[in-house]
Amino acid sequence: MRLMEMGGPCMYAILLVSIIGLAVVIERFWFYTKSWTNPEPLERKLGELLYKGDAEGASSLVREKETSLHRLFRAAVDHWQAPSEALKMLLEQEVRHEVYRWEKGLSLLSTIARVEPLLGLLGTVLGIVNVFRAVAESEGAANMALLASGIWEALLTTVAGLSVAIPAVLCYSWFSSKIDAAEESLWRGTDFILREKLLRGKMEHE
Repeated sequence: MRLMEMGGPCMYAILLVSIIGLAVVIERFWFYTKSWTNPEPLERKLGELLYKGDAEGASSLVREKETSLHRLFRAAVDHWQAPSEALKMLLEQEVRHEVYRWEKGLSLLSTIARVEPLLGLLGTVLGIVNVFRAVAESEGAANMALLASGIWEALLTTVAGLSVAIPAVLCYSWFSSKIDAAEESLWRGTDFILREKLLRGKMEHE
């Protein structure tokens, strides 16, 4: 609390924004953990069921979990009898919906990473302004120890802002890589479903 008081009002703003950023990071980490699955085993199991024509088994498989890929395959299985072009449009819509869910909150985290250093800089500038104003108003020679003390107190907000911004940038970069992986997995799943649909159609015509 003493450091907060020394840093001035901007320290409280930095603290508030950092709490919001931490909440976003925790929520996104929980969502990503819950919504990701290894695509290869799921595609293999679903492909076997679709090849056998086991609609009930396929429906049960895609309802086992609430991952993005399970939801994509669930939409495909539930509308399996739809024409290929209609199914393709449905899956593309599902992919866009899932990617939006993965990207939710990332813009706020990016904003926090940019704003925190500015809040720290603002606090430092205000602190230095107060220090030099006190020096100008003081009688006689300025006490160098007092001057140095005021400047390092003013720099506390810059340190605090950077201490929050750096982890925020790292988390944003890691989350962005997870989004890229999830989007690639979803488009791969879409191609897989359309190939299976085409294969089933050829088998039924023979």
